[in-house]
Amino acid sequence: MKATLILENGMHFEGESFGAPVPVSGEVVFNTGMVGYPEALTDPSYYGQILISTYPLVGNYGVPAYGNGDIMTAAWESPRIQAAGFVISGLSREYSHWNAVMSLDTWLKNEGIPGISGIDTRELTKVLREYGSMPGKIVTEGNDLPFYDPNKDQLIKKVVTKKPAKYGKGAKTLLLLDFGCKNSIISSLLARDFRIIRVPYFEDISQYRYNGIVLSSGPGDPAQYIFMMDKIRSILNERKPVLGICLGHQLLALAAGAKTYKLPYGHRSQNQPVLDRLSGRAYVTTQNHGYAVDLKSLPASWIPWFENINDGTSEGLWHKNLPVLSTQFHPEAAPGPVDTAFVFDEFTRCFQSPKVSMKKKINKIVILGSAAIKIGEAGEFDYSGSQAIKALKEEGVRTVLINPNIATIQTSDYLADKVYLLPVTVDFVEKILKKERPDGILLSFGGQTALNCGLELYDKGILKKYGVEVLGTPVQTIRNTEDREKFNNVLDEIGVRYPQPGGFFRGRSTGLCGRDRLSCHAAYRLCPGRTGKRGLQKP
Repeated sequence: MKATLILENGMHFEGESFGAPVPVSGEVVFNTGMVGYPEALTDPSYYGQILISTYPLVGNYGVPAYGNGDIMTAAWESPRIQAAGFVISGLSREYSHWNAVMSLDTWLKNEGIPGISGIDTRELTKVLREYGSMPGKIVTEGNDLPFYDPNKDQLIKKVVTKKPAKYGKGAKTLLLLDFGCKNSIISSLLARDFRIIRVPYFEDISQYRYNGIVLSSGPGDPAQYIFMMDKIRSILNERKPVLGICLGHQLLALAAGAKTYKLPYGHRSQNQPVLDRLSGRAYVTTQNHGYAVDLKSLPASWIPWFENINDGTSEGLWHKNLPVLSTQFHPEAAPGPVDTAFVFDEFTRCFQSPKVSMKKKINKIVILGSAAIKIGEAGEFDYSGSQAIKALKEEGVRTVLINPNIATIQTSDYLADKVYLLPVTVDFVEKILKKERPDGILLSFGGQTALNCGLELYDKGILKKYGVEVLGTPVQTIRNTEDREKFNNVLDEIGVRYPQPGGFFRGRSTGLCGRDRLSCHAAYRLCPGRTGKRGLQKP
């Protein structure tokens, strides 16, 4: 049977019908994941959406059974398909996987969900990237219906659990406020020995006793759920650990006074890179959201935690004074390595500490510059120091340079945020540390003078006195490379050969006299210990 995908802007994409031969209307969105269609289709966050898979072949590994009643082993994210329809390029009607029980086509038929194949999904994705996600519909001949925008409705009413449920027997009790929770969120929490009480968002939570709260993921426009703000604010006033995921992250921000906005085509993939702004590390994440938090509207008591490297959108928050944290991405998702499962560990640590156990944020760094151009600190240190300043500024870190040499590039007014044209000595550096109060210091970009000064600052306890962390090359590594004996000992430990006392060199080519070609007082090519090549004297 022929079928057609019609977009609100009038574009038509013709293909073949599979699954249930019924018309459907919803918001058309795309997902760039290679695998995971059983998880994606059953994710409540996709409710009311016509999902496009950009991967060219779908269905080749079939569909597993939902599970045996144990949420820890459930293969789906909810008990039914939540997406309104499925759009793919190529359908594999034959499947092969050890735990598959039916084909994708059969599954959609059983669930009453229409699909359409034979679509140029890459071209369709280009359209959505240009015009943004929009309402659309899948229709067959003789069957039609009007366009429907699900974001105008309160979709959480369609997907939330109807009555409370309990899981696990852990020592700590979590209240899971359900807006359309994924099963894998529950299993990730159970793996950390929690007892979970799952309640629908409209439930009166005052009747429950709990140690912390999780605000789950869910579908729709967060601005449609303003009625939840008073409840979430009262939760924050309890000062108990709180974790928000996806929609839960957005609702936390709204309750704090921030705003949200709709993304042009959303983030729905298994390969979205995010930057941890506290540690500087990057992670690959799984995401499924069409809305984001406006960081400009975020109150000062909240700190951006993660940001999307592609477009700079908010991917996580934490509170300065409360054990409250959130992520826009899904730390429970496992399309491959579970790169961000540590978010649940951070949340777990909130029960031992009144604040989120994040690393110290680096805002300002002192750089000991290259000083005079001389042996041990020539132009290469001016270059490396200049590049260090550029890199730090790209990361939003303020830089304070100490360098008396006005003839260097790094002292240019367009590089460091502040330059002190003072000698790189302990006395002067201590005065600057006292005034600037930096978070860290870099010792390895200024040559020998900077290294010697940095070691002395460390040994005298000056860095510790002002709470300044040595960044980059550690102090012990500097010591090991500055002291020849210590350096040789390190080389011995790792099995690297080096020059020996007396001018001999273990393991290197030598003349017949036994002397190494690099350490011999005579040039190797003139050595009388060699054979008579080039007319030289034989031994």
